Amino acid sequence: MGGLILKLGPKERVLINGAVIENGDRRSRLAIMTPNVNILRLRDAIHPNDANTPVRRVCYLAQLVLTGDSEAKDAEFQLLRRIEELSQILTDQDSRRLLADASHAVLQEQHYQCLKSLKMLLPREERLLAARAS
Repeated sequence: MGGLILKLGPKERVLINGAVIENGDRRSRLAIMTPNVNILRLRDAIHPNDANTPVRRVCYLAQLVLTGDSEAKDAEFQLLRRIEELSQILTDQDSRRLLADASHAVLQEQHYQCLKSLKMLLPREERLLAARAS
């Protein structure tokens, strides 16, 4: 079976191509068979006010494509440019791999995968910002 498998907890909400869908009272599993569907778990969504760090801002850009608030073609250059800027700061091997994965996902128009790769950088960014503040 191909496609994306989406596992939802009770009452969990997900945005699929602009429609908010809420799961019932039990855990469920959905197979998304259509390619290039825009999907965003609402629990993973970044509020505009929370897009206040470099990685969060790039995540938010990818999120805007998934929510349909930005056209993929319009956001592609900006996403790639911001990912490149992050690669100038996050120079360790793991960060570079995640940023390369995010860039590749943008070029393949796989914005969910881009967001997923970028979100893996958030804990690292938090540690760096905390170390800088102290």
